[in-house]
Amino acid sequence: MQAPSHSDYVQTYFTLFELFEQEQNQKSHRGHPFNYPTKRLILFFTIMMIRRISAFKAQHRWLQQHPQGRQLLGFETIPDRSTLSRRYPTLYETCQAFIAFLGRWAEALAPEFDSQVLAEDASLFKAQGPVWHQVDRQANRIPEKLRHLDTDASWGKSAYHGWVYGYSCHLTCNRSGFPKLVQVETASVDESRVIDQKWEALFALHPNAVVGDNAYFKATRVRQWAAHGMILVSPAAKWQNGKYAQAYHRFLKQKDVHDWLKGRKTAIEPVFDLFSKVLGTANNHKQLPVQGLSKVRPFLCLGVLAVQIAMIVNNVFGLPFRQISLLLSVLS
Repeated sequence: MQAPSHSDYVQTYFTLFELFEQEQNQKSHRGHPFNYPTKRLILFFTIMMIRRISAFKAQHRWLQQHPQGRQLLGFETIPDRSTLSRRYPTLYETCQAFIAFLGRWAEALAPEFDSQVLAEDASLFKAQGPVWHQVDRQANRIPEKLRHLDTDASWGKSAYHGWVYGYSCHLTCNRSGFPKLVQVETASVDESRVIDQKWEALFALHPNAVVGDNAYFKATRVRQWAAHGMILVSPAAKWQNGKYAQAYHRFLKQKDVHDWLKGRKTAIEPVFDLFSKVLGTANNHKQLPVQGLSKVRPFLCLGVLAVQIAMIVNNVFGLPFRQISLLLSVLS
């Protein structure tokens, strides 16, 4: 079995992004082109992420010392460090939209990419640097000896790590674990708020059902979604009384619905482990190497995008669907 090469991954990134740009350009007039096209910066920052090079000064130095890498990326000149630092935060919305595009585009490839039943979950990532205790944070008071504090981060509670000072990655994927949508917020932004913000993007995928844990349940949300032909499946542990609650729990016992709910964890939770391997955040409660919401957002999105690309390439080459080790080794 032939394995994908470095150029295969590069070409996949570029070709799919060009398809995405074509769709975007049909919706709005294209502005003045960048000196350094976005598709090349996305791949460059992905390579830097996989190589664990997060400082813009170090990234600029890498470009100076690797002419072959510059040639493969298509950089005729080396972007200035200020260009890298200015363009990086702007990638969040583009990557977010590109991920959503691939979530739709890939449906035609194989059943593993369908959108019939989607799973929703969030995972917390610890902020780089010390924690800002809530009493000080609420008073907007930074203790005198607290250095290198990420003041954008906030507190959230994880079922695995308890209270975490950092950020949350809100992910939508299908039953095979293929990412469909992503949104990055600070840790205190709860799942219920984010799912309402993702409502239109979810409906654009035309799923039969979206499966989430208790945090996503609202009786009004169930009714609103049902009116638009989409089912919200949740354990609804606190909704037990009344005829509508009883009818909903009878519905949850139907075999298909029970299987969807049972399979949610195996569909989405292992994907967060894949992200951690791509991002290099597998240790120390998934501590991030970058600070500030404007940098954390593109950083986490690049990890989600890398997993998407790996799964698409795996499908083309007949490799195990969730294998990301080859992408990491080829792009490192």
